[in-house]
Amino acid sequence: MLTALLARTELRNFMLLLPLLLAASGSLVLAQTPATARAIPVDLSQPLTLRWRFESNLTLNLTPAFDTESIYLPLAGGNLVALRATDGELRWRAEIGGELSASPAADQERIYVASEIGGEERRGSSRRVATGTLRALGREGGVTQWVRTLATPLRGSLTLKNGKLYAGGADGKIYAFDVRTGDARWGYQYSAASDSTPVVANGHVYVGTEDGSLLALDENSGKLLWRYRTRGPIRGAVATSIDQVFFGSGDGYVYAVSAGDGKLQWRTRTGAGVQAVARIGDELLVASLDNFVYLYSLDGTRVWKRQLPGRISSQPFTTTQGALFTPLSSSAAVVLGLSDGRPVNSLPTNEELTSSASPIGVGNAVYLTTQHGLLAFAHPVDNGNRKP
Repeated sequence: MLTALLARTELRNFMLLLPLLLAASGSLVLAQTPATARAIPVDLSQPLTLRWRFESNLTLNLTPAFDTESIYLPLAGGNLVALRATDGELRWRAEIGGELSASPAADQERIYVASEIGGEERRGSSRRVATGTLRALGREGGVTQWVRTLATPLRGSLTLKNGKLYAGGADGKIYAFDVRTGDARWGYQYSAASDSTPVVANGHVYVGTEDGSLLALDENSGKLLWRYRTRGPIRGAVATSIDQVFFGSGDGYVYAVSAGDGKLQWRTRTGAGVQAVARIGDELLVASLDNFVYLYSLDGTRVWKRQLPGRISSQPFTTTQGALFTPLSSSAAVVLGLSDGRPVNSLPTNEELTSSASPIGVGNAVYLTTQHGLLAFAHPVDNGNRKP
């Protein structure tokens, strides 16, 4: 018993004294490294402490991709770094070139990355037209498995579903790519650009556009099924139920339309443009650019309203009991309890939050992108168990 206690004490002291690790474009600072800890689902209402920090001044307003083991962080200059989720160790770095143009996506085989490079000037025009690329990188070393060249860059976020990768382009074209080969399964040309997150549900692909339209496309063919038009850009992801689609618009309204034909079911006004909508059970969580968060029932009835210290332009990370927000211009992420909207936790970042990248969760930790790196927060641990 005494020998085991001394071993645990020595290990704990060693981890606390572990020096800085330097890696490529950034440095890794370990704040708490439970390398042998069991994966415990994160409880946002319980204390969360800084587990590790990956430092870099090259972060972007793009949400990292992740799988069960790694976080894939987009960086300026066309770079992507793979970090081990448990301790932030740099696994590999891929130099893609140009600039990354959309939030990446990952599955258990590949990471999918969109980028853009400066193009040639069009005849009779002084504008330089950027061209886009989409590529798949291997999980183990970041080696390119396939690459596709596109007329214009992809924007918003890439979405994986049922063996296909969905994305919208700066030229208004919506794509479905085969994840194994990169071949386009279909493409639908729309008149306005898309800078949103495609959502696939019940055989439909929902995509918001900059002219305020929500498009519903057939998942298999890309055929337009219906379109609903608002008066502001639709940039966030939609939320769905079996027969309804919920989304926010830059015109300050939250909408519910029929999934079958796109007809309006209800709409309700917030104080400013809406980019974040998430369904949690039988309720709808909405963040507005007027610094307020709202909870609605699925029939549009408001349950509560709560003001945060800054605007919310990113999707929250949610559990069944709480939601984690990263208010712009504040110095801490905020957790609101879903029962009444009261703050139940705070994650200090020690710097002003300026990134519109969304927080993500992997296993028993949540990850925040800041101007100076990536922060991992988790429950305090002792021998792999959460402290009471």
